[in-house]
Amino acid sequence: MAMYRGYRVGTAGAVSALTRSASAVGVFAVGLTLATSALAQSELEQEALAAQQAQAELQAKIDAADESVRERIEQLRQAEQTSRRLTTYNDALAPQVEELETTLAEREAGVSTLTETREALPGLLADMTERLGRWVEQDIPFLKEERLSRVAALESQLSSARLSNSEKLEHVLGAWRVELGYGRELDAWRGTLAKTSSGTEASSGEVSDAEQAGATREVDYLRLGRVGWYYLTPDGQQGAVWKAAEQQWQPLSAEQRDEVAKGLSIVRDQRAPELLNLPLSQPRQAQSQVQSQVQSQVQSQSQVQPQQEAQSEESHS
Repeated sequence: MAMYRGYRVGTAGAVSALTRSASAVGVFAVGLTLATSALAQSELEQEALAAQQAQAELQAKIDAADESVRERIEQLRQAEQTSRRLTTYNDALAPQVEELETTLAEREAGVSTLTETREALPGLLADMTERLGRWVEQDIPFLKEERLSRVAALESQLSSARLSNSEKLEHVLGAWRVELGYGRELDAWRGTLAKTSSGTEASSGEVSDAEQAGATREVDYLRLGRVGWYYLTPDGQQGAVWKAAEQQWQPLSAEQRDEVAKGLSIVRDQRAPELLNLPLSQPRQAQSQVQSQVQSQVQSQSQVQPQQEAQSEESHS
């Protein structure tokens, strides 16, 4: 019995020791497992962090590439807009360039004939002035004294050494342009009408003092371009139309005098414009021919002006 008890005590101690050892081993295993798990978790976190960093770097590169592409697209768009503006601008300048080329060619042609123009100009100006004087003498004699005075002033200017050829040309062309303007305008003024020794009537400035001899009277003149020239006394009782073919005044009827009175009021802005029923001083065809002759004279002589200006510029340089 005593031996059995001793055996049981020894067995129990061995079991207890084994249990303690097993517990120690279990605790160690759990600790090892926990340490391993913590290490694995740390490695996973590091890998995740590295992946996130790589993803962020990649996204940054993508964003940078997108920004660069956007900038280049914007630059391309601006370049296209600039190209379109330049194309439009060049298209707009093309007619001006062509006109400048034509003008340059004309100037070069004018410069090549400067010597000829310089030699011919004085005679040309004298001829134009003489023709202008003949023109005024043969035309309807309205404002004749004023127009002849303009011709006389031209003759004086042509003989002046103080004026250049270009200035003389401008004065002559200006006088011709005034004559051209007479055919395009309406005019009304008060002047003197006198009877000549032959019994015909003439406007003031067209007869001598001896011819007038106190037989003058004031009248209102009405001029319709070059087609009609009329006068009317202030009381409206007498009036006439100038007849170019007969070179004298032809009396007007009462109805025609009323039309002249209307015309005077219209020209003086005292009445609204309306059609006038009046006899003409010369046929319309003749008037058109006269006006065309004056215009042709002005245009033909104006072509000399660019050459003369080029000549003047050359002399100043």
